[in-house]
Amino acid sequence: MNRRGLILSILALGAAGFGGAAWYATRTTPIADADPADPELTDTLIRPYSPILGPEDAPVTIVEFFDPACEACRAFYPVVKDIMAQHGDAVRVVIRYTPFHGEGSEEAIRVLEAARMQDVFEPVIEAILREQPRWAAHGAPEPGLILEIAATGGLDAKAARTQMLAPDVMAILNQDRADVETVGVRQTPTFFVNGKPVDPFGEAELRRLVAAEVAAAQN
Repeated sequence: MNRRGLILSILALGAAGFGGAAWYATRTTPIADADPADPELTDTLIRPYSPILGPEDAPVTIVEFFDPACEACRAFYPVVKDIMAQHGDAVRVVIRYTPFHGEGSEEAIRVLEAARMQDVFEPVIEAILREQPRWAAHGAPEPGLILEIAATGGLDAKAARTQMLAPDVMAILNQDRADVETVGVRQTPTFFVNGKPVDPFGEAELRRLVAAEVAAAQN
């Protein structure tokens, strides 16, 4: 199935988010205590369209619920990159959009999706995070600033203005919002490693859990 067909099928399944929210509301086990092998949990944490950093077939998957306007997400980005470098092909990162900071977050997500269409996702996310204090500052950033910043990462800003409005992008936003509710994410970043929540939250805890999962995968 091509990417457009895949996204539109996901939209049909999850745009309203009712099914996922109902599953969360009727679970007898809190999501943080759920079995990581639970296929429903796996499907909710990772969607086929989700952006992936690192090898797609890596045995260890970090799922990050990520808001591009979140200062903590910006602070953790080099930590995540360092973890990936430390473990090589054993680790991949799946990004789930979590627009908790309103219109600024949503616009940045749309820019990232345009960057993905143009195959410049990683340099653009790095440019957006590097300049986050400019475009995500409280108040009203100047119109077009985030596109100007993204262009320094290789984005064709003119093409992006159209791509950002594509139905596929709205489908992704809708499904990720529904999954955020289902999983019960309340802050960003929130991490899962092979379906296991990083709890308590922290850099040391993330590194420790990833290392344990890599060791288990190699045995």
